[in-house]
Amino acid sequence: MTQDQIIERFISLETWKRGDERAPHKPLLVLYALGQLWQGESWLNYAQHEENLVKLLAEFGPPRRSYRMQYPFVRLVNDGVWQLSGAIDTKADHSAGFLRQEGICGSFADDVLEALEGEPVLAEKISQILLEQNFPDTMHDDILQAVGLERGYSISRRRIRDPEFRERVLQAYEYRCAVCGFDVRLGSKVIALEAAHIKWHQAGGPDIEQNGIAMCTMHHRLFDRGAFTLSDSLEFLVSERAHGTSGLEEWLLRHHGKEIRQPQSPLYLPGNTFLAWHVREVFRGSVRYMVG
Repeated sequence: MTQDQIIERFISLETWKRGDERAPHKPLLVLYALGQLWQGESWLNYAQHEENLVKLLAEFGPPRRSYRMQYPFVRLVNDGVWQLSGAIDTKADHSAGFLRQEGICGSFADDVLEALEGEPVLAEKISQILLEQNFPDTMHDDILQAVGLERGYSISRRRIRDPEFRERVLQAYEYRCAVCGFDVRLGSKVIALEAAHIKWHQAGGPDIEQNGIAMCTMHHRLFDRGAFTLSDSLEFLVSERAHGTSGLEEWLLRHHGKEIRQPQSPLYLPGNTFLAWHVREVFRGSVRYMVG
């Protein structure tokens, strides 16, 4: 089994699909298992790791009322990269209680485990692929840290993006952050200003102006983490889960309830379907109460 064949299995993970809803359960489980393997633990007892897996999904997955990691823990076997300690039906909907009671453990399949242990850089390649397929760049470091892995590698297998997308979006917003107006340049070069996808590239969001907003690095990061979202009328809405002392007022609350800057042409206005996706799949919690 070559490295490329092992990698192809992870590229082809079968994830649950319904429309454009996010379902990063399996990628997060694999990333977590890679982190545990990095620390010397090859077999994961579901009961012992369930809490960590659920927290991981709650933080980096879409906001949901409940989080079920027992399904990917079992069904990952069907992708040829995972094995379980017990002989159970991997297509059935087993409850978390069943996995706890039976003491079910999971590990990478033997040939995958052999490849990972024989070539440590393979884990880094797989994790990079899963990050690029499922999450925007602004979240990669946070996820790696959460699962116990480190950055420091790159691979050529990347989804092709439109190299002109950033320039078109920044031009549409006249090279200013649509939220705070940040427009610092170093000489003639714009710095810390980015083209934020409303519907993530990893979720099929297109590289068009209607799916992009010019944001400074800080607001882009906060947007991708769901600390704020935008209404159909481009009203800046802060999550009630956002809290803190230094920075909360400056970066979030002072903009709460206000409209962001619109692009120079109505042709570039954010699409309502993209905005609705962000509210449904990324925004955390409910909108913070507005006084007056």
